[in-house]
This record gives sequence, C-alpha cells and structure tokens, in this order.
Amino acid sequence: MKKVFILIICFLLTSCSTYSVFQEVIIDEFEPTSSKLTLTMVGDALIHSSIYKYAYEKGAYNFSKIFTDFKSEITTSNLLYYNQETILGGEILGFSGYPRFNTPKEFGETMIDMGFNIVSRANNHTLDMNEAGILNSCNFWNKYPSVITNGSACTKDEKQNPKVATKNGISYALLSYTISTNGLKSPNDYYVNIYSDETVKKDIEAMRESVDVLLVAMHWGDEYKSIPNAEQKHIAKLLADLEVDIVIGTHPHVIQPIEWIDDTLIIYSLGNFISSQTTANNYARLIGLEVNLDIIKTTTKNKTDIKFTNLNTELLYTYYKNSTNYKVIPFSKLNDSILSDYKNLKNKYNSIVKYYDNNITCQ
Repeated sequence: MKKVFILIICFLLTSCSTYSVFQEVIIDEFEPTSSKLTLTMVGDALIHSSIYKYAYEKGAYNFSKIFTDFKSEITTSNLLYYNQETILGGEILGFSGYPRFNTPKEFGETMIDMGFNIVSRANNHTLDMNEAGILNSCNFWNKYPSVITNGSACTKDEKQNPKVATKNGISYALLSYTISTNGLKSPNDYYVNIYSDETVKKDIEAMRESVDVLLVAMHWGDEYKSIPNAEQKHIAKLLADLEVDIVIGTHPHVIQPIEWIDDTLIIYSLGNFISSQTTANNYARLIGLEVNLDIIKTTTKNKTDIKFTNLNTELLYTYYKNSTNYKVIPFSKLNDSILSDYKNLKNKYNSIVKYYDNNITCQ
C-alpha cells in the first residue's frame, strides 16, 4: 500500500512555549475496480438439408432471415456462445443433412455477423466429413481470430494451445469435449476432443490459473431425455471440483436443467438452437434455451474476484412449415397464431430448467 503523509503543523502560542502537533493521514490508493461482460449461450446448430435449401436464394445462401426475430435479443451481449453441431466442411465435399452433415460456410458467417464469438466444435458429427472436412472447417474458423473455438484442431500444436481472449479487462477461454463420434474414428487425438476424466483434468489444470473465466463445453447425455444421466452428473461434479466456471451442455437436443455445484454453473443441455427435428406434436426438439448472465470482475489490491449475476433464461422456438419458412423466435415474441398453447409449453419447459433450482429466473 502506498501512503501519502500530510503534515499538519499547528502553532499554539502560549506565554512561554510553542507546540507543534503532527498528524499523519493515510490514503489508500488501491480503490476497488470492476469490469463487466454479458454472456449469452444457445445450443445446437443442427442444420438439416431442408434448412440450407430454404436459405438458398438467387444463387447464394441467406441464413440471416432465419434469425430476424432473435437478433434483437443479443444486442447487449459481449460474449455469445453456440455449438456448431454440423461441420462447415466445404462445398467441394457436397452439402448434406442427416445422418452425416455438411453445412455451407455461410451459416458460420451469419452467426459471426450476429456477434457469436465463442464456438464449440466437438460433437458426435465432427468427423462426418472425415479428414478433408476437418481441415476445411479449420481453415474457415482460422480466418476469424477474434472468434474463440475449441474441440477440433488441425494440428497438435493448435490443440495444445487453446485460444485465450480478453475483453473489458476480463480474460476467458473455452475447452470443448464430446462423449461420442457416432462410431467414427479419428486418425489422431486433435481432430476432435474425446472426453476422458484424465484428459480433461490435465487440460483444465494447465489453463485454470491463466484465465479469469474458464468455460467447458460438454457434448454428453442421452438424446431426447430431459433429465441428465449418471455420467453427466459424474462429469459435472468433476468439473466443479476442478473449478471450472461454467459447464455448457449440448447433445440431448432437448432442454435439461440448470444447477449450481458450489461456484460452478452447470447447464446440462441447452437443447437445439436451430434444427428441423420434430416428432408429431412433441415440441421438445424445437424448443431450445437461451441463457444470459453478467460476469463481474472486481480487483482490490492483489485480489481478483469473479462473480456471475443476473442469471436468466428464455425459451426459443424454431418455427417452420412444410420444411420451409424457418424462424428462431424467442417465446416473448410468440402468440397463438405462431404456436398454439405456447403459454402452457412455456410453463412446461421452464419447469425443466428449474428442476434442480427453483431460483433460476425464467423469462
């Protein structure tokens, strides 16, 4: 602590003496400083062939029209996360939908234009287009150094040196892993990050002290199940013990709950952000989750404190009709003509979000 000394000399005159009074005033120059980031997270971008065919018009792909109603939701966010479920494997390989996807690069460009700057690339479809798709995907994402991606790399050096970014004085990084690759095998350990307790522990310990906020994206769980399985619970506890800040889950394609384990936020599944999945009148695969929060960094003397505040969620609905006219619409903008019974559906899926923690704020 620096000290500033103020000398106050008071001369008190008496009949035969002069007295000097010295007063020391200590001023602490280390006032607390704080900074803030706002983070928004959404789930799987699962681009079926009907979606990219709808986006194709006048000889080009226009995905932005799908997100007209969603864009206004994220204008105040500094950090935006999503999972690129379907690889941007390059036009030369031919675009495709289920079961082995390849998505036009224009989709990635649209997401970047909207502000998405944190992207998970480890999932069960990462190897769909084999080695050529991986290399083309890396070439695409490496053109955008301001976008943090993780989960798939073209070189061992790239895998071993995850990107770290800083905004508003807050440093952050993403690690990303998948449980499954649909039986496809990678020729090396860096084309896709396969989860194991040992690997993740080593990766986190190497990075934990170098960033203020560490995010871990987990592609895990059982498809179409709204409650996490035992493996998810085990991994969540391990990641919390390793002091990860936020665990972001995808893969079930439906919403799963949110909970805190100590100081770690666990989002078990954000569901689909955009897809063409549906089963009759079951809307679970068409309703995804948007999670928002503020990251507050406070520095006092040599101590830094990170807190998450204003945690809130909103449901998102993927509307389409006859495999066309796709729109991602926040529930706050829905009405009965878009989605009948949407109010009851809102209560149903918000109850899943709050299954473990009734204090979660759902819009």
